[in-house]
Amino acid sequence: MGRPVVMFELGCGDKERTRAFYTQLFDWTSEPYGPLANRFDTGSAQGIQGFATSLGHEPHQYVLFYVEVDDIPAHLAKAEALGGKTFIPRAPVPGGGHFAWLRDPDGNLVGLFEPAAK
Repeated sequence: MGRPVVMFELGCGDKERTRAFYTQLFDWTSEPYGPLANRFDTGSAQGIQGFATSLGHEPHQYVLFYVEVDDIPAHLAKAEALGGKTFIPRAPVPGGGHFAWLRDPDGNLVGLFEPAAK
């Protein structure tokens, strides 16, 4: 099984301002996704779709890509064995599945996404 990059996330202090900026800049559409995020639709079958998320706390500004995996805890353990660190452990995603954030050895944030069981 490959490990595709499946989505992106833009951290922001104001999700509505960020939504307005990107929808006007790139002609994307957007809809609310839970209380903290707006989902972007790029209008293309190419590439990946994404989100603007306002956590309400630091970090406010970040850009993440998410890699799909079948076992988040196993991948976090592997990342730690390779010199990375768990930043946010496995947590549920509204609508299904789970996510986690890790820091690579240089401190970059990377997201993991585990789809809901089929």
